[in-house]
Amino acid sequence: MVEVEATAISEEEVKRTPLVMVVDDSITMRRVTARILEHYGLEVITARDGVEAVDMLFERVPDLMLLDIEMPRMDGFELATYVRDDTRLSHVPIMMITSRSGDKHRQHAKELGVNRYLIKPYQEANLVRNVFEMLEMPVPGEED
Repeated sequence: MVEVEATAISEEEVKRTPLVMVVDDSITMRRVTARILEHYGLEVITARDGVEAVDMLFERVPDLMLLDIEMPRMDGFELATYVRDDTRLSHVPIMMITSRSGDKHRQHAKELGVNRYLIKPYQEANLVRNVFEMLEMPVPGEED
């Protein structure tokens, strides 16, 4: 009989870099947002619209999704609905990043289960604070 020694894996060894999905039809917004988040040590994948994002979600489930509202093929509201209705994805936090500042859009996002709503153009510090809070990680530069 062969004995197998079970070794406890420490929490530190299990930690991995959080994955953030940025979905925006503007290549500039995708690139700028990705660069900021990568600078703070996060892994980032990007999609041009909701349809491309859905395809990518079959491969990897992100720890956080940042969605624009207005996109071709499948907009941010439709994508948020898709994510909330899929049991494999429903736990993923969603932040809308949009130029739509009206209460109507904000309320609709809330009804769909969107966790936070950020207005474009955003301040880098505000984006980083919101992302790290949503990932339940210490916010870079903020002392406890």
